[in-house]
Amino acid sequence: MNKRSVRDLDVRGKRVLVRVDFNVPVREGEVTDDTRIRRALPTIQRLLSEGARPALISHLGRPKGEPDPKYAMDPVAKRLEGLLGEPVRKLDTAVGPEVGEALDALDGGVVLLENSRFYPGETKNDAGFSDELAAPFELYVNDAFGAAHRAHATTVGVAERLPGAAGLLMEAEIDYLDGVLKDPRRPFVAILGGAKVSDKLGVIESLLGVADSLLVGGAMCFTFFRAKGYEIGNSLVEDDYVEEAKRLMDEAGERLVLPVDVVVADAMEEGTETQTVPVDGIPSGKMGLDIGPQSVEAFRGEVSGASTIFWNGPMGVFEIDAFAKGTEGVAGAVAEASEGGATSVIGGGDSVAAVNKLGLDDKMGHISTGGGASLEYVEGKELPGVAVLPDN
Repeated sequence: MNKRSVRDLDVRGKRVLVRVDFNVPVREGEVTDDTRIRRALPTIQRLLSEGARPALISHLGRPKGEPDPKYAMDPVAKRLEGLLGEPVRKLDTAVGPEVGEALDALDGGVVLLENSRFYPGETKNDAGFSDELAAPFELYVNDAFGAAHRAHATTVGVAERLPGAAGLLMEAEIDYLDGVLKDPRRPFVAILGGAKVSDKLGVIESLLGVADSLLVGGAMCFTFFRAKGYEIGNSLVEDDYVEEAKRLMDEAGERLVLPVDVVVADAMEEGTETQTVPVDGIPSGKMGLDIGPQSVEAFRGEVSGASTIFWNGPMGVFEIDAFAKGTEGVAGAVAEASEGGATSVIGGGDSVAAVNKLGLDDKMGHISTGGGASLEYVEGKELPGVAVLPDN
């Protein structure tokens, strides 16, 4: 990464504002998945070990620019304190004199500021709000790769006002993605799933420019099947993107690998009757909801020979057991290849949820904390929260 790192900062005795991504699931006042908190610990621990006075700030959920107890950071503070093993002083504000007072009173541990999206100036990257945020601090560290594609006050505005650097997680995310995109060990196999071609058209084109093969699953494969002239029943299709799908298949040739069979049903619900059919034999009235067993084996064969793997998006509706086999099969293949020495990057979002659900997270190479950010980076878009950081 060619950006200044937290490793390059002299932080001793300094007040440091750290943008983290603690947008974690909370149920009944308890954090139910602390992955993003754990991934931020190395940066926080480094700052503490070097004598900094850190205050952390994050968004949580989608409050509408005003305080909402449902999205307060208190459950996060509780979990962070348990994981960090240091005191966490949670404030009910993100700006004002209380912030500086809390930093001055620190005797070990960290300050956790209130949800940044309790303030309308956050998502607007408002200059006045950015000024208030930056006022008590001397340095800024962005360790929130998952929010780096947003030009918000905590990702851009503050970075324009304080000497800044990337945190260790931000650094790792970019280094892994650069390794995939710029100098992959070959063969390089990319796997894309999810619902819509329109959401990932730029990503498909970017990956086809570098990957040796691109495996396409999920509902978006049905737009490609429509482009081939197949009947697809009631499966999800984007008619406006059929011509784009034809173009991609023509340009990619055999490098774009589609499923050969799919699991279909009358409805996307638990307990429904399913059947497996060839992709050119989907019955009228049925909808495709997962890739089939022959496709899983074909995809496993591609993955098993890979030296570099990028995966984003499930192969089916993995939240429902009847339509989870494709995602399970691909996840298992990526895990096996990773343990065999392949470099693997799981590109955030539902893929991460699937990996965690299957208990395979410790078998993967790098699991990105940023679904949207990782896809935009792969697509070649500039991430505002990265671009604003000074070059090394």
